[in-house]
Amino acid sequence: MAGRRGWGGSPPDNDEDASRRIVAAAVDLIGRTGSEISIADVAESLGVIRQTVYRYFPSADALMRAAAIASVDGFLDRLAQQVSGIEDPVAAMTEGVVYTLTEVHRTPHLGILLSSTYSNVHPESLTSEEAQTFGMLMIRRFDVDWERYGYDDTALHELVEYVLRTMQSFFVSPGNPPRSDEDLRRYLTRWMGAAIIAQLEQRPTPGPPQHDSR
Repeated sequence: MAGRRGWGGSPPDNDEDASRRIVAAAVDLIGRTGSEISIADVAESLGVIRQTVYRYFPSADALMRAAAIASVDGFLDRLAQQVSGIEDPVAAMTEGVVYTLTEVHRTPHLGILLSSTYSNVHPESLTSEEAQTFGMLMIRRFDVDWERYGYDDTALHELVEYVLRTMQSFFVSPGNPPRSDEDLRRYLTRWMGAAIIAQLEQRPTPGPPQHDSR
């Protein structure tokens, strides 16, 4: 019976459509309530049973992170505008982190993605595939020539993990009293900046030119 009246009377065409509609319902609920939601909430909004949602998302954490990824495009656009024209990697990353930490308190979807507060027993959620995907989307919006500073794809993924961990620490424990934006910029420039620039030292040094002995 639930299946007949569920999905707004229009069942999904395939698994991809079902997954997309579940995520869309979660995005809508988070946006309207401004807080974390449960699998039951999403199932009720779609008129389906909880097992239907669990078929596509094994946990509320997985669904919330998928919803966050699907709803942060607007944030990424604002972030790109904030860091536009900054070509120095330290300055760009510092500004990006400060801006994100400011926005995360105003954007429930982003807060769920970038923190472990939705599931305190799973703090590894910050380095989940969804969070890493978000981090790569974020870093690609910068006007930084990453290759020039020694970053290949592997190094960029490691940098994203490092920055996500840094942001989590400030999100969970901002300090007492919390640093002002300017103080945070100075702190990040000094310490996070040193780690970012260190990648230059990892690049292989070209050897002397080889001469043909023939």
